[in-house]
Amino acid sequence: MPAATRLGLAGSAAGLGKPGFLAFFVFVGTSSFIPHAGHRATVLEMRVRELAESLGATFEGDGEKELTGVQSLESAGAEDLSFVSSMKMLGQAEQSAAGCLIVPLEYPEGRTLIRSGAPRTSFARAVSRLVPEPARRPGTHATAVVSTEAEIGEGVEIGPHVVIGEGSRIEGYCRIGPGCSIGRRVQIGHDSILHAHVTVYDDVDIGNHAILHAGCVIGADGFGFVLDGERYQKFPQIGRVEIGDFVEIGANSCVDRAALGTTHIGEGTKLDNMVHVGHNCRIGKHVVVAAQTGFSGGVVVDDYAVIGGQVGIGDKARIEAHAVLGSGCGILTSKIVRAGQVVWGTPARPLKQHLEQLANLARLPEMRGELADLKRRVAELDKDNS
Repeated sequence: MPAATRLGLAGSAAGLGKPGFLAFFVFVGTSSFIPHAGHRATVLEMRVRELAESLGATFEGDGEKELTGVQSLESAGAEDLSFVSSMKMLGQAEQSAAGCLIVPLEYPEGRTLIRSGAPRTSFARAVSRLVPEPARRPGTHATAVVSTEAEIGEGVEIGPHVVIGEGSRIEGYCRIGPGCSIGRRVQIGHDSILHAHVTVYDDVDIGNHAILHAGCVIGADGFGFVLDGERYQKFPQIGRVEIGDFVEIGANSCVDRAALGTTHIGEGTKLDNMVHVGHNCRIGKHVVVAAQTGFSGGVVVDDYAVIGGQVGIGDKARIEAHAVLGSGCGILTSKIVRAGQVVWGTPARPLKQHLEQLANLARLPEMRGELADLKRRVAELDKDNS
């Protein structure tokens, strides 16, 4: 999920629990993450003064300096832009050869700077100006198979070996990458991007400006079976999937259709790679979810929740608004995580309680020694009294 809003969440899946989720919080303050810069072909030249004006920020130093690239502090050269997220990075920034830095308001003078109250956000916006998305190439590749009953909007790019079923509608200026399979009665809003080999089953609605990365599957059957005698009988999965505007779904993620009704992902939500969303889940607006997290059927996640990597969430659990789930934690079936609460561990518990329990576990070897010493002393007292 390489968008600027990714917030470094992929780092949170690096380990189970403690190190990974700490990485989630730490990574938002580093300069090593360069949104999109790695895979865009064209870099525009822009003067420092022009860039500052476009960001609504002030600059110091050489306003006529031409910027031709974006890089991390360690890799940046004299014509590159980089950023400093906080004053904790002052020493690293002073060693950087970057031609211009986007820095906090309190950063010291002495070089070419653009000051910002939110340097990382400003840097993300700057990258979108210096390294724009490749231009779309409207048209349908000769190898694509598009139903005559499908409706294709203005300026849509349809790549090689794409299949689009009858009754589907692709609105204007979408990009459909090579090998994508789009079923029947699918709606895809304008300016959306499907990267290579995305599969969208029948009866799926995808909003405007959505991004679906390679290999993700939208609308597959939910995991629904009932035991009939000695065999499992499939419970028909005849619902739909709705994906809101500005949603981004990472590579090889899966969003299952509802058994009945709708599986819903709200506006602005970001799913990392290899996330599984089960049938009938309802995920709110602007939720961020790190890699390898799984939602069982019927889970509800309210707006602005933050969910770390490798989290498992049981059936019909509810995650209220602004809650934070630490990496590797487990949410039991029907559990409610209250609004704004930070939980960790399996089963998940409030962070303070979890840390206290970890501290107690760390003391077990010492306590074992103390217990052995007490048992020895009691035995000696019993021997003296006998």
